[in-house]
Amino acid sequence: MHALTRLASCLIGLAVLAPVHAASDANALRNTAKGLFQPIPDTPPTEVRGLAVTEDQKELGKWLFFDPRLSRSHILSCNSCHSVGTGGADNIPTSIGHGWQRGPRNSPTVYNSVFNIAQFWDGRAADLKEQAMGPVQASVEMNNTPAQVEKTLASIPQYVDAFKRAFPGEKNPVTFENMARAIEAFETTLITPGARFDKFLAGENTLDAEELQGLRLFVDKGCVACHSGKNFGGQAYFPFGVIKKPGADVLPAEDKGRFTVTNTATDEYVFRAAPLRNVALTAPYFHSGEVWELEQAVAIMGSSQLGHELNDKEVGQIASFLRTLSGNAPDIVYPILPPSTAATPKPQH
Repeated sequence: MHALTRLASCLIGLAVLAPVHAASDANALRNTAKGLFQPIPDTPPTEVRGLAVTEDQKELGKWLFFDPRLSRSHILSCNSCHSVGTGGADNIPTSIGHGWQRGPRNSPTVYNSVFNIAQFWDGRAADLKEQAMGPVQASVEMNNTPAQVEKTLASIPQYVDAFKRAFPGEKNPVTFENMARAIEAFETTLITPGARFDKFLAGENTLDAEELQGLRLFVDKGCVACHSGKNFGGQAYFPFGVIKKPGADVLPAEDKGRFTVTNTATDEYVFRAAPLRNVALTAPYFHSGEVWELEQAVAIMGSSQLGHELNDKEVGQIASFLRTLSGNAPDIVYPILPPSTAATPKPQH
């Protein structure tokens, strides 16, 4: 039996499928949930990879996150595909990059990404710093080079000063790596505490009967086998289609997932379990971005991953629960970026 199926089978014994009505039932479900999930903290991490995250790094990273001059065309920024105003994603099937090229996969949300074990659907970036380097250089995305990025940033006096403040003591702080470190520092602030589910974990009665039953189904049907912890996923890799592979529109045959990273046959069509925090805000779903309704995504997961043909009521209850995972996004003011100079490289299309 596949490990995921075994885990799902074990989890079914955690509770008896029955409507949640009495306060005692809700408390028992809360206690079960506390063993499977953790709330998003109220404050961002103070360090990443053992390095302190400073306010100067966060401020510089905020500039860089919104600056389209990191792209060769001076059109695309990190925020283009990971919009902080639309759930940390771009809400289209696959992102549009340099020269109107369409990317191969749906853009994951940047919110709470600091809590993931690795970045990208296939986990090819170990952390947010490494992730920040990838799209800048990818020809289908921002299509730039480290040397061109460094030349651009070094041509702008305000950026030179900001890099010196963010990375004091370095002889030449305006580097491609420090650019990525600063973006990483800013992205640590992109967390969404205060979800109704987190308040439920803390003892408040914030979920109604429909949502409580959805939580119970989420546990008892085995969804927690892949989607648990602080971010409801993002911590491990699983085949898409453990029980039954979905259609080619949802699981394109040419995208073999983590196999492209490891070249290991058992990693064909294996992907990092998508984090479900704020999932109601990040349609369309899956790496292909071909499913627009949360209820449809739940139904596909039930049949493909767990072998459960969920009925409409069950699908609706689970979707109702998932909507309680939307937290409070930080209040972000779009920065006024430092102007280019005569020495700043011109955009290239």
